[in-house]
Amino acid sequence: MTASDTIAAISTPPGEGAIALVRISGADAIEIADKIFRGKEQPSRFASHVQHLGEIVSAENQLIDQVVLSVHRAPGSYTGDDLVEISCHGGTLVSAKVLESCLRAGARAARPGEFTERAFLNGKMDLTQAEAVIDLIRARTDLALRSATEQLEGRLGDQIRRIRDELIALLAHINASIDFPEEGIDPDEDEMLCARLDSIRAEIAVLLATADQGRVLREGVRVVIYGATNAGKSSLLNRLLGYDRVIVSDIHGTTRDTIEETVNLEGVPIRLLDTAGLRASESELEREGIARTEKSLQLADLRLHIAERNAPKPAYFNGQTSDPTEIVVLNKSDLPENNDWKDFPALRISCVTGEGLPRLQKEILARIRRQNLRPESAIAINTRHRDCLRRALESCDRARTALGEGLSREYVTIDLDEALRAVGEVIGIVDVEQILDSVFSQFCIGK
Repeated sequence: MTASDTIAAISTPPGEGAIALVRISGADAIEIADKIFRGKEQPSRFASHVQHLGEIVSAENQLIDQVVLSVHRAPGSYTGDDLVEISCHGGTLVSAKVLESCLRAGARAARPGEFTERAFLNGKMDLTQAEAVIDLIRARTDLALRSATEQLEGRLGDQIRRIRDELIALLAHINASIDFPEEGIDPDEDEMLCARLDSIRAEIAVLLATADQGRVLREGVRVVIYGATNAGKSSLLNRLLGYDRVIVSDIHGTTRDTIEETVNLEGVPIRLLDTAGLRASESELEREGIARTEKSLQLADLRLHIAERNAPKPAYFNGQTSDPTEIVVLNKSDLPENNDWKDFPALRISCVTGEGLPRLQKEILARIRRQNLRPESAIAINTRHRDCLRRALESCDRARTALGEGLSREYVTIDLDEALRAVGEVIGIVDVEQILDSVFSQFCIGK
């Protein structure tokens, strides 16, 4: 399987619908369309980006479906190769038959993400833009959608390219001062080099600071609801979701497993996890649920510790309220309060009446904001970007130390070269030969 193969796939979700889309991309895409399309003229004669009504037929020339077909000629297509799009009637069998016809005519089944991969390989987008495609599909809030859209438009890639260009220019100057002293190139003073490098480090640090926000945009904030059995954890989950997702019962230990749902809270995706109640139990099944609760708590961004306002304070409850990642919530405020909770600093709510829930939602957002988890900018890097930029910053830090200690500039170039490679990985470019090209383009060397 190579990038020269012609590929085909169904591009719409499985199941019933009005329309399904089948794509073919590659050098033989239009030829394959000629074999399977029956209409007033062959697709090879179509103007690019114009839809035509016709029929898709099998290898035995039997009608499969009436379709609308368009040809998108290279390089003006999504993938950069010749691309054919077939809009057929929705339905699992119809679209599968159309795809089968494409495969029998010479295409192969595309791998997941291969159309976008080809767009990257053909220079239609950089890696950050390719990643934005899946972020766009998975966006669950307006800000996540805006972030993916702006990344798809190239805003993040532009910032990375600017940092990369600055590194190339700095490396070019230092290499020129080392390799071509006879040309009369005056290297910057060390202070000036340090200033230029500090500027690059600051730009990388700004992007790195968005990593947690990027995780929130893509994955959501993990908020774990936990506490004793029958404290109202499942009732709170249902209230926050706005519908009955979980069975609620007066019987202790109803929830045996971790249940996860996502809610949009003022633009912030919140992953709510309802967990098994904490208590001593002889049930192996319930003990496993409690073990999963403890594991979820370790991975939580925020914990909602639920207790019954009308019941005695649980023996295990330590009452710690200073932890910024934990909110103590006393449920059942519609019932008389037990003296154990008198003057206890906690949020009081009622899952029956809804009292206190708006305040709880505001407190959740406030805690998220304090942890710098609430996305404030549409530009937010993902985990891969973070790893690349961390390596780049570490290399820049080493180069800065070498400059500050007056070490040979060969050592500086080694570290900056590593930084350049790491930055290039973000957008899918690793080409240090451009450094030498930059030297020759800026100075009269080799005259």
